[in-house]
Amino acid sequence: MPDFDIKKVPDLLTERVIGAAVEVHRHLGPGLLETVYAAALEHELVARDIAFASEVLIPIQYKGTTLDGLLRVDLLIEDDLIVELKAVGAIHDIHCAQLLTYLRVGRIGRGLLINFNVQKLVNGVRRFVL
Repeated sequence: MPDFDIKKVPDLLTERVIGAAVEVHRHLGPGLLETVYAAALEHELVARDIAFASEVLIPIQYKGTTLDGLLRVDLLIEDDLIVELKAVGAIHDIHCAQLLTYLRVGRIGRGLLINFNVQKLVNGVRRFVL
């Protein structure tokens, strides 16, 4: 049986979303508020016919009880990819932990952490897979 390396399998949806984010960053550059980037990215996703929902609430299960509305993800793309947006000086471990928690609690297998406050967007994108 041939070896299988998940890192070599193209993820077309993730690539399309990153492409949309690059387009936003190309036009707006760094230094704006996260809400501006979110609105522009939503516009770009619509233009590229990528289905998404914004500000999605994820319920949390705690000791047999559902706690509603405590986690809110920036974008849920095609019910299969969580995108967390930032406009910060640097991505810290807590930002990564936040996205990993969203993935785990939401039972979504992959995510993107995109920080628009960088000179080149490629330096602001991190991919996560559970």
